[in-house]
Amino acid sequence: MSIVNIDVTLRDGGYRNGFNFPLDYALRHARLSVESGFDWVEIAYRKGSLLPVPNIGLTGRGDDEFIAAVAREIGANKVAMILHPKNIDDHDLPAMYAAGARLVRVILPSKGYERGLEYIRQAKDIGFNVGVNFARISQWVGRDIVEVATAATDAGAEFVYLADSNGSLSPVDTTDLTTLTKSVTGGPVGLHAHNNLGLALSNAISAVAAGATWMDSSIQGMGKGPGNLIAEQWLAHLDRTDAEAAARLRLGPALELADLLLATVPEGTPSLPLPDLVLGRYDLPVEHRNDLLGCHREGIATARTLSTVR
Repeated sequence: MSIVNIDVTLRDGGYRNGFNFPLDYALRHARLSVESGFDWVEIAYRKGSLLPVPNIGLTGRGDDEFIAAVAREIGANKVAMILHPKNIDDHDLPAMYAAGARLVRVILPSKGYERGLEYIRQAKDIGFNVGVNFARISQWVGRDIVEVATAATDAGAEFVYLADSNGSLSPVDTTDLTTLTKSVTGGPVGLHAHNNLGLALSNAISAVAAGATWMDSSIQGMGKGPGNLIAEQWLAHLDRTDAEAAARLRLGPALELADLLLATVPEGTPSLPLPDLVLGRYDLPVEHRNDLLGCHREGIATARTLSTVR
């Protein structure tokens, strides 16, 4: 089975450092990522993440100049972007394509997703490879997955990503969601795993066993909260279990990239903030982290209450 791998370190890792990756590091990162065998390097949000971030850095803005610099470094056919429809206008997708991006993922909510469909159609007409991300998939109900996946596919989305934004999924959950989504679209399904409960690798393996063929990971797992599927572990797993993947993946450069990240970006050091473990346990988004600070017993009681009222 051929797995399409996306390196999301520069984008999702930005939650750790305000998206303030230096340009020279981002270019070196992208080059080593491609050498490691990643199919795509997702380099930035376009015009910000879900919530406004003051003084957002390079990989949170996704400016045209940055896209062009990375495209010159690794080739346009490796450059991916992601966006929230509410943050862009009709000029952004043409500008991104002209600058050198060739894959775009549109983040869709379970309700009020119609604007995103318009951008999917526009991106397809321009020539992008186009996919969608279903954020906080652990909180979606089945009928919404069916409705939005069908609408997105009809609009031209080529693949659907299940984003475990809260880090709450189990391997069984992941299997069920992957199976459902594939049954609806008949097309490729991907997983964006977070590691709040230490299950990112298990969930990735379960997703692939259920038919997923796209996978996100990040170097040293650098990402929001406790981070994402750890790229080095994932590549090592594929190298051992998937002959087709092993033929084009190179673990050595990925480990060199991990050393570079740790030496250059202090926030890249793996960590498990204890409130994020609680967020994962109670399927709560990162916006509730501050509600759980302080006494752990009180934090758990608060999380339990919050989980019953959403």
